[in-house]
Amino acid sequence: MAIAPSMGQAAPKTGAGDQGHQWPSSPAAYYGLAVIIIATFLSFFDATVFGMLAQRIKVDFQLTDEQLGILGGPASIIFYVFVGVPLARLVDLYPRKIILAISAAVTGSVTMLSGLAQTYLQFIASRMFLGAGGAAHAPGSYSLIADMFPPKKIPISFALLQFGFIGGSTLGLWLGGEMIAATASWGISTVMGLKIHSWQWILVGLGTLSFPAALMFLFIKEPPRRTAAADTVKAPEDAGLARTIATFMGFDALKAIHAQRRVYYPLFIALALSATESAGFGFWRVPFLVRTYGVDEAHIGRVFASMSLVAQLIGLVLGGIMVSHFAKKHKDANVRTAAICFSMTTILTIAAPLMHAAEASMACMALATMFGLAGAPAQNAAVQRVAPQSMRGQLTAFYLFMFTFFGAMGSAVIGSVAQRVVGNEAELWKAIFYTAVVLLPIATIFMWRACKPYREEIERLEAIEAASAAA
Repeated sequence: MAIAPSMGQAAPKTGAGDQGHQWPSSPAAYYGLAVIIIATFLSFFDATVFGMLAQRIKVDFQLTDEQLGILGGPASIIFYVFVGVPLARLVDLYPRKIILAISAAVTGSVTMLSGLAQTYLQFIASRMFLGAGGAAHAPGSYSLIADMFPPKKIPISFALLQFGFIGGSTLGLWLGGEMIAATASWGISTVMGLKIHSWQWILVGLGTLSFPAALMFLFIKEPPRRTAAADTVKAPEDAGLARTIATFMGFDALKAIHAQRRVYYPLFIALALSATESAGFGFWRVPFLVRTYGVDEAHIGRVFASMSLVAQLIGLVLGGIMVSHFAKKHKDANVRTAAICFSMTTILTIAAPLMHAAEASMACMALATMFGLAGAPAQNAAVQRVAPQSMRGQLTAFYLFMFTFFGAMGSAVIGSVAQRVVGNEAELWKAIFYTAVVLLPIATIFMWRACKPYREEIERLEAIEAASAAA
């Protein structure tokens, strides 16, 4: 449920650091935003198409459900664990357009290599490097947007960014299904001694799309940072090597999170639990529909893409409307909106595997996606609102790390439950139901518990900002 702030949310308050900031021209700012949207589109397009390939990968590589679950998530998170926060630290220190360009180029290269994998272990290795390559995209993108646009324009900027997610995930469903159907008759190709399954050519093609995006990043006009370099987090002057490395790795950001644990812990726990189930279900969606209802990828893409598009467009608007409505009376509008959306997502996700027809199940999934998209920007905005500017990149990285790490674990959790608890591949729906009924209600409770401490923190920050403005 973690994406970005959405249309209709209250704009960030203008702080003292914004008064003398030199904002890029509108054409330069919107060019940068357009490139970020394109890169975001490609990221979600690739991920969605890979999910559409899950059942084909299982069959052609002769994998168990547990192995497929590991490939779907944990394989891509291993390197992210080690490089995610350091790369976010680079975002805070070096030109973000360069970091983002390198990230896009690495992601494209590794995606192409995954299309040439000959064994399960080679596939695992390619997914590991893919996670490392994409680790800087979200922190770098969020940081750039925050410095390219004045506070009053940030909500609409993040709302536009959602179209990258919506377009990538929707077209990934439709075109993914069509590409699988179109290449199904190709059989196995032999290229320079490598045996390539028909669906692997799809991955090779997807990888090439990242290189134009990498080039476009280089033409972004890097905006000045609103926080002076002197204000960035640094190790003490007398610090040893270990302390310096710890600072670079985000130790001080962890201290900041712990210092405000009443605010951050419930938000992060709710995010972790919901990401485990929602991302895990997202990966297993196609195998579940294929095994339970006997439909193929092309049918899934055609039906679910249209449902998903409508649901996501409604969700994009709904989240902003909810935040605007609650902001009139409640300081905790962002978290309150997220909590309500968590509640609805929980009900619909639990219902989806219980439906008697594929179309009804996909309808539940689409509605869950609608509420997920409505609540995710509000939750993301809540973290952005209370994060110190000098640690924004690192705190955003930790927030995204929670989503990415536990979301990646979701496919393995469901795969393990399917293999070790259910024990029947045809009853994959039971594994999805069991994990949903355990994880999502707990996540919802934690999100509701976050409302009060978040409201108190907003009141404290507003008092400080008011005193600063008066001075």
